[in-house]
Amino acid sequence: MSQSKDYDEKDQTSSLEKGAVHDYVVQHSDNRYHFDAADLDRVQRKLKQRHVQMIAIAGTLGTGLFLGSGHALQAAGPLGALIAYAVVGTTAYASLCAVGEMTSHAPISGTFPHFAARWVDPAFGFAVGWNYFYTNAISVPVEITAAGILLTFWDPNPDHQAAYTAAICICACAINIFGVRWFGESEFVFSIIKLLLITILIITGLVIDLGGGPNHERLGFRYWRDPGPINGAGLEPKHPDLDRFLGILSVLVQAAFSFQGMELVAIAASETISPRRNIAKAVRRVFWRILMFYLLGVLVTGMLVPYNDPNLLSDAGTAAESPYVIAMTRAGVKVLPHIINAGIFTSAFSAGNSFLFCSSRVLYGLALRGQAPKIFTYCTRNGLPLAAVLFTSCFAFLSFMNVSNGAETVFTWFVNLSTVGGFFGWWSMNLTYVFFYRGFRAQGLDRTKLIYHSKLQPYLSYWGLGWITLFILINGFAVFWDFNASGFLTAYINVPLFIALYAGFKIVKRTKVWKPHEMDFVTGIPTVEETEIPEEPPRTFGEKVAAFLF
Repeated sequence: MSQSKDYDEKDQTSSLEKGAVHDYVVQHSDNRYHFDAADLDRVQRKLKQRHVQMIAIAGTLGTGLFLGSGHALQAAGPLGALIAYAVVGTTAYASLCAVGEMTSHAPISGTFPHFAARWVDPAFGFAVGWNYFYTNAISVPVEITAAGILLTFWDPNPDHQAAYTAAICICACAINIFGVRWFGESEFVFSIIKLLLITILIITGLVIDLGGGPNHERLGFRYWRDPGPINGAGLEPKHPDLDRFLGILSVLVQAAFSFQGMELVAIAASETISPRRNIAKAVRRVFWRILMFYLLGVLVTGMLVPYNDPNLLSDAGTAAESPYVIAMTRAGVKVLPHIINAGIFTSAFSAGNSFLFCSSRVLYGLALRGQAPKIFTYCTRNGLPLAAVLFTSCFAFLSFMNVSNGAETVFTWFVNLSTVGGFFGWWSMNLTYVFFYRGFRAQGLDRTKLIYHSKLQPYLSYWGLGWITLFILINGFAVFWDFNASGFLTAYINVPLFIALYAGFKIVKRTKVWKPHEMDFVTGIPTVEETEIPEEPPRTFGEKVAAFLF
């Protein structure tokens, strides 16, 4: 690889974002690195501010919170679940702050896998990109299956399951094939439904807790006293304190699944109007979203249902196992369970829709940089990466495996494969940010001039790295109390797989880890003037309300 450092006189005034003077531009003439993909990148900016803000606020609210919070409550008790969700919430926030700041500098296709290749090591970017692609691609059939199971709440006939699965697959694929504008509008609607649902659930839960239900029974913090605030994992019955600690550890992993997908707004940056300004707004609001919806939701859940309620052990996959439905049934409320199931169904469909979008865009970004077959760079006139979308859509039909009894075991493997892969995505965002931070400082760039930057960095990323490493290591810790090879492999197979992707590319391409002064912060990155449209101040009352909400 040959390098040269040239003074760029134009850069002193070309970009408001990078500060007054950029000392030098690093140029990499070796085409193995494909840093300038502008000649191939054909996606168009069609996602509006309201799309991005609603996706950021409610994009990941789904079955992980509506149903998973019940599993968390049963496993660790109300206080244990709250602690776990709070810890994971901070790591999710750290990851989003990291990728948000890097995207504020470079709102381009390929997003954080490309950042990893550009500022850490091309081999690391290859591993991160393909890991994130297959993690999201496999998650598509998982969510479609969850949506199909939710329909059994109204139609328990198993013979109809295949037809429901086919209809959900076709709808999810069609929304993505019609283009990013359709995706944005659908997610806008789904996000409003999810926001209304979680708001109604929290308010209704508080009303029931304070004695406003049909039975007028005031609950308060009764269940925090009996059966207690923290439940044990059942692995160390002779050591209760250790068992409770293990219970909280088991819920850390469950809680992390509920937060995964928050990075969707960064992945959509290359197709967002005024991406720097809109993603900055979205990231700043995430902290309050975590506090209001996740933590308040889990707190209310723990006040409504005791962790030893037998209904929490249900594995129906429908609203019947939601702690909110259990609480409403206990209080004598009969209509809301059907409304909740409908809302959770839209959440599962929305998640499948989003995973399909994410995986197709990451595949497109890999192809732009020569790390995936070039056919996946094909775009239509309207800016749709059609080849990547069609290929990724094929994964949706793996959901039919769950209809066949013989394929259920293989499908379970897919579910487990998709879990730790998401942790590697977060881990890579924080690690890449640490390199990005070092490179910015070494080259004399001022990150405070970026439209979005966090004052807590780089310490947020150090915090995220530490916790996410722990999540990866403890993902399958229960298997060591009752060891079986199948459980061990499904929990940890992603670790050697990620290492193999990294080592394989590194050996074949002979890449190296970038030193701070070698990192390229200019090539193929549009200036602020090229991406941002001046924001018009709201004039009417309706415009002011919309500006406040979105």
